[in-house]
Amino acid sequence: MKKTLPKLIVIIGPTATGKTAISIALAKKFNGSVVCADSRQVYKGMDIGTNKITKKEMRGIPHYLLNVANPKRKFSVGQYKVLAEKAINKIIKQKKIPFLVGGTGFYIQTVTDNLILPKIKPDWSLRANLEKLTTKQLFNKLKEVDQRRATDIDPNNRRRLIRAMEIVKKTRKPITALSSKKPDFDLIFIGIKKSNEEIGLAIQKRLKKRLKIGMIAEVKKLRKQAVSWKRLEEFGLEYRFIAQYLQKKIDYKEMIEKIQKESEQYGKRQMTWFKRDKRINWIKNQKEAQKLIKEFLFSKSLF
Repeated sequence: MKKTLPKLIVIIGPTATGKTAISIALAKKFNGSVVCADSRQVYKGMDIGTNKITKKEMRGIPHYLLNVANPKRKFSVGQYKVLAEKAINKIIKQKKIPFLVGGTGFYIQTVTDNLILPKIKPDWSLRANLEKLTTKQLFNKLKEVDQRRATDIDPNNRRRLIRAMEIVKKTRKPITALSSKKPDFDLIFIGIKKSNEEIGLAIQKRLKKRLKIGMIAEVKKLRKQAVSWKRLEEFGLEYRFIAQYLQKKIDYKEMIEKIQKESEQYGKRQMTWFKRDKRINWIKNQKEAQKLIKEFLFSKSLF
């Protein structure tokens, strides 16, 4: 028996492309609420360094999946999927339109492709062997067995690299080739893309602002809350290099240069991930997005 699938609008793109501002404007226009898909914005107390939206910037639009995890503890993609689907269904029950917005490709894929995530228990023997490898060796091994997952993972995060390798070894297949269930939603993908030069300048401008409003103080506060140096460095980008600066491993100038360079590289990896998905409608401006969404919302999709 066929049924009408609920609509889900997905707004994606690499870092510093203006996803937040566009998603707010679109949610305002189409009676929507936002479910965030950012692997660092889920953590409490990590606001400035993740460019987390403020209450004022939300302009009254409800946001879900912000501040749902303790930075001292691990938060898995499986946990994200459960909470994101719960939030989306809550929005639908409120007779609003859910917008899934973010740049963490694997988080988004678990929801949109309804991936069946394997419940793999830790294999301590395997992990011990993987720990013997350098971080670069771990990343290269992951690229060999799951190139697409490698484009979306932090290449310096040993914990995530080891977990990714563990899943691949145990399931004998790439994480991105995991089986999926029938779709729960009728989807439209809106992609926001800018040139590398535009992204680089936006990252630079954003970085100056973050430092001015207290990003280093935020990292100091997390440290006082007993978040370890190792854990702070695992969060990558701003947190990794500010942590290194505060430990006097690098100087201030080097910290700035490394954040800028790593952020630009991260944006390129995000685009590599997204480019493989032919469902994405790449837009030049908000007007194009509005037209696509209007057509999507007033079309019927039967499953």
